[in-house]
Amino acid sequence: MSNKKKRIWIGSAFLIVLSFLLFYRIPVIEVAGDNTSFFINDDEFVLGWIHSIEKEEWFERYQRQDRKILLTETHFKTYGAGTPYQAKETSTENGFINMEVHIDYEELNLTISKYVQTTLFFSGREVPLYRYFDQYENVIMKTRNLPIWEYIRGDFL
Repeated sequence: MSNKKKRIWIGSAFLIVLSFLLFYRIPVIEVAGDNTSFFINDDEFVLGWIHSIEKEEWFERYQRQDRKILLTETHFKTYGAGTPYQAKETSTENGFINMEVHIDYEELNLTISKYVQTTLFFSGREVPLYRYFDQYENVIMKTRNLPIWEYIRGDFL
């Protein structure tokens, strides 16, 4: 192979790699507060808390779907304000009412509190958000497509 062809081949390979680095995006879920943000690399997670009025546990299962977060299931012990009313299927198990739903969100807006023990569950892990964020801090969860360099240096929970 001549020197000129070798340089063309190396230059072409470099441009392909550079294009890949510039344009390829990795989907994640961002958990962002006022001064701190983290990423979740999973496609689904469960958000749990203790209802402030009823003092009962409440769990919601979400999936990352394209640019949205999809609420797929909710589990609670008593009906009240904020209870989904359009369920595909409803059942009871171990004292919980389980509802299968399909509700799309652009983002989730949470108010973090140690009193309601706002907690994130994913990949067999339990992450108490009230230990990562200030009391009553507003936290936004949304999908993001990160460039490779931001993904590599990102803070993951």
